[in-house]
This record gives sequence, C-alpha cells and structure tokens, in this order.
Amino acid sequence: MEDFPFTRPMLGQLQARVAEPKLSFLQVLLGPRQTGKSTLLHQVAASWTGSKEINSADGLTTHGPEWIEFLWLKATEKPGPTLLAIDEIQKVKGWSEVVKVLFDKHRHQFGLSVVLSGSASLSLQSGLSDSLAGRYEIIRSPHWGFDECHSVFRWTLSTYLKFGGYPAPADMISDIDRWRGFVRDSIVEPVLTKDLQSSVTIQKPALLRQLFGLAMRFPAQEISYQKLLGQLQDRGNTATIRHYLDVLKGGFLLETLEKYSGSIVKQKSSSPKIIPLAPALIHAFSDPRAIDLDPEWRGRVFEAAIGAHLLRTGCELFYWRDGDREVDFVADFGQDVFGLEVKSGRRKRSDGIIEFKKRFPHARTLLLDAEKGQKFLALPPSMKSLVSAAE
Repeated sequence: MEDFPFTRPMLGQLQARVAEPKLSFLQVLLGPRQTGKSTLLHQVAASWTGSKEINSADGLTTHGPEWIEFLWLKATEKPGPTLLAIDEIQKVKGWSEVVKVLFDKHRHQFGLSVVLSGSASLSLQSGLSDSLAGRYEIIRSPHWGFDECHSVFRWTLSTYLKFGGYPAPADMISDIDRWRGFVRDSIVEPVLTKDLQSSVTIQKPALLRQLFGLAMRFPAQEISYQKLLGQLQDRGNTATIRHYLDVLKGGFLLETLEKYSGSIVKQKSSSPKIIPLAPALIHAFSDPRAIDLDPEWRGRVFEAAIGAHLLRTGCELFYWRDGDREVDFVADFGQDVFGLEVKSGRRKRSDGIIEFKKRFPHARTLLLDAEKGQKFLALPPSMKSLVSAAE
C-alpha cells in the first residue's frame, strides 16, 4: 500500500490532531487488518517535521509493558515537538495500564503527540474503556469502500461487489483461487485464531469459525439465532451464537442490525440482520462470479454493501419489519432518521416504506435503486452523500 499515490480521508484528521501543541488526548487509530492503518501512521510520520519515535508491536512475543515505557520516555527526551506512534499496541500484554500511568504523568505536556493503533477491537477497546476512559479519541480506519476502490484501482461496481474491502490483494483478482486463499489465510484466519482468541475466551473455536462462514451466506438477511444454530455442525446454544456474533463484530468482520421499534427491549430481542463489512469477506467463502450469474445474490451483496457504507457514516443502523412489510435500513443520525428502501433486484413487497412512514412520521423515507445506490457508494460516506444520492 505504500506505493499507492492515495490518502484516506482520516489522514487529514489525524495530522490535524497530532499537530495540536499539547498532549490533551491519546489518538487511537482503530480498524480491521489490511486496511492501511500502518500506512496511515507512516504517512503521518512522513509529514511530521519534528522528532519522532515510530514502532510496531506486530510480531513481538516477549515484550511487556516496559517496552512501551522505554519508547515513551525515549520520546520525551527528544528535542522539540515529538511524535510517538505505536502500531498494534494491543499485542503488548498490560499495555493499557502502563499507558495510563505515562499519559497521566505527561498529560498537557507541550510538544508531545501520541498515536496508538490496533486491529483487534475487542482487546483494544477493553483496554481503552477499562483504563483509559477520558484520555483518548478514536479515529476509525474502516474497510475500503467502493469510492476508494474506484479511485485507486478504477474498479467497476461489479468488481467491487466481488472483491472489495481490502487493497492488498487487489492485484490477485484475475486469479480467483489465489485471491480467495489470501483473504482466508492472511486476513480472516489471523482474526479468528489470533486477534479474537487473544481478547476473549473462545470455548469452541471450531464453532466460531463455522458461524462466520455461515453468516457470510446470508448477507443483508434477517436470520434468527435458532436458524443459525440449526445449520451448524458443532452445536452450541442460542446464547453462545449471540455471544459469538458479538465476538465477530469485535473483529471487524460483520455487524448485526436490530429491529427498529422505538423499544430497546424489542430491539435486543429481535432476529439480527447480518451485514458483512466488506464484499471480500463474503466471497472468501463463495464464488464471486455469482454476482454476474445470479440477480438475487447480486441484490443481497449490493444491499449489504449499502449497509456497510451506511455504517461508515457513523449513524446508528437498524432494519424494520412488520409481517411481510419491511424497510431495508433505518439510519438514525440523531436529529435525522431515514427509512431506506434498496431496490437491489431481489423480489420483495413494495408497501413496506409506506407503512413505515405511517408508523414513524418523523422519519424521512428514501429510495435507493441501482443507479442511486451506486451513486451513494461512489461518494465518501456521510448523511449529506446519502441525501444527495437519493434525490
């Protein structure tokens, strides 16, 4: 990725924050594997005009919190404004406690900026919430959207729906078996076997792996925990399935949407709608060429891509259903709520959006057909882009 003449939108945000004169907050760069966090750190370091200390915990097996203390104190001894950046910080055991002590000691120190990055959000966010509350800001580095893949690789929407999300294997897409092997072996498997199992106790690793593969067969579909359980070879119970889906969410692999009802209790008890966070994750387990052959499948993957793009806006995302009437997405931006119907090519009733508007008159309703949906995906994710694309 270092060879790409491309900068992601969060680079400017990170550069602006580290340029602030005093250490008011830690900057935490958070996102999935293979999406360019390390590149972002190197880009920030390259534009930094003062002293810098740039390190990575990736691959370390024996370093403990004293390694972080050594780097931190080394940075404080450098002349002038200094940038300290540590990549994959969650791989250092006890990292959050030592960072808390060091940050509290040097907070408000002029001339010191600290950036931490990590991939396994369960582990990283646990450390942040347990030890570092009130001491950090998060900058998210999500999967690559169609807007970025088109800009860098000149991909069409069909190509994105087959392979999108990770830039590293972009040159492999002409060899589908090689591409799928890379995504499974170099991205998905390390998350399942290393990142997640170092964060939480997984009693049944085989069940977790099976559940993820199964979930990728149901993009943008509402599916009950009981149905998921019934299709798994390694049986558990619905509580285990719910927990393991939460674990997969923590690994930046998928998101589960709850039903929009105005009731927190009902939302939490509803069947989840599964949104893979990148098309590449879907087609690591199935043939991407189905996009060109099966309109129903293309519609599902297209709808899932819309959902993932909506999640990148930072909104709260739900779905709505009453019997056979449904609304694909409900995007809650705080003051503005949108009910979204995605005309993706799959067959479904068309009166759901009308009923939704009757139930929730405060919400705006939008229709994204193939053309408008592609326009939305081609724009940087935001509420403004959504409204612009749907007009």
